[in-house]
Amino acid sequence: MPALPKQKTLSLPDVDLCVFEWGVPGGQQVLLVHATGFHARCWDQVVAQLPEDWHIFALDMRGHGRSGNVEPFAWPQFGDDLLKVCEMLGLQDAIAVGHSMGGHCVVHACGHGAKYFKHLVLVDPVILSPEAFKNSTRHQFASVDEHPVARRRSNFATVTDMHDRYALRDPYATWDAKVFADYCEFGLVPSSNGAGLELACPAKVEASIYMADFDINLYALIPTIEKPVVVLRALPRDASSQEVDFSASPTWPELADQFQRGQDVLLPELSHFIPMQDPSLVADFIKAGAT
Repeated sequence: MPALPKQKTLSLPDVDLCVFEWGVPGGQQVLLVHATGFHARCWDQVVAQLPEDWHIFALDMRGHGRSGNVEPFAWPQFGDDLLKVCEMLGLQDAIAVGHSMGGHCVVHACGHGAKYFKHLVLVDPVILSPEAFKNSTRHQFASVDEHPVARRRSNFATVTDMHDRYALRDPYATWDAKVFADYCEFGLVPSSNGAGLELACPAKVEASIYMADFDINLYALIPTIEKPVVVLRALPRDASSQEVDFSASPTWPELADQFQRGQDVLLPELSHFIPMQDPSLVADFIKAGAT
């Protein structure tokens, strides 16, 4: 697959979204949707291992990457945005791949627009069990400012500055080196104050997404989805823990069973950051979806 994608802008009624495009129109379509706080180019190393004659799209969700930083940063809104993107890209029989929040949104899009897809690969999606949803502690902080993510460092002098600061820290130290380099290079934009670079997904935007209400309507949509669905998941979180643990799986262990044609794949050797740790594995599951 060519290393450099084409970049295009899709203008929705209230926000411009950035989409990166690889491959050949007319080939097998793939739609890649990133996690909260990440961006489209985190998929580059997965894309590099897909067939050259496929037609692949990776989206920067609102508030992320090169897309507009426009509210609302709400889970149902992200799902509705994705549905509009599917229409604007003219998707048909696409393989949709979503990591974390991206998996949540892919289910939303397929539940409302099955015609766009032939197969779903949900990579540790943020879809809790109904009981866990009811008891979720995502509102344990009084405000977005109190969320620990809101206090993360947002400004860097250079991409190298960001890379060197985090390369040996968890969870980044467990990632594929090329994925981590892509995360840093494309996760920064020129600073609004004109000095250096800043996170493309501002820390407060990321924190507000973690604190927002999930799309509870997914529970009614999931049993209606007839497309084949593969759920890749890491070991689950400790339900009794009150700590914010981004390395453990947020996925309902019985999620795959709720789909008409679901397959559960437990990956105990990996963390929630499955695409960052093993892009080859994710690419293999995408290619299997085309058969």
